[in-house]
Amino acid sequence: MIHQTWKETSTIKKVKCIHTDAKKYMVNRVLTEGKTYEVKNETEEFLFVLDNSGKIGGFYKEYFEEVE
Repeated sequence: MIHQTWKETSTIKKVKCIHTDAKKYMVNRVLTEGKTYEVKNETEEFLFVLDNSGKIGGFYKEYFEEVE
């Protein structure tokens, strides 16, 4: 049940949202283009970030680019 403590865990890296043009889902409600987000967990296909709603959400990596 690692997902229950993601908010308190340290940030892995930071990413910037480059677009919210989703084919299937409405990600523009919880992501803002140009905003930087903290990555709390990562898989091959998804990044789990603290989104605009204040909760952890899983999003395809195609919406982000890594920032330094």
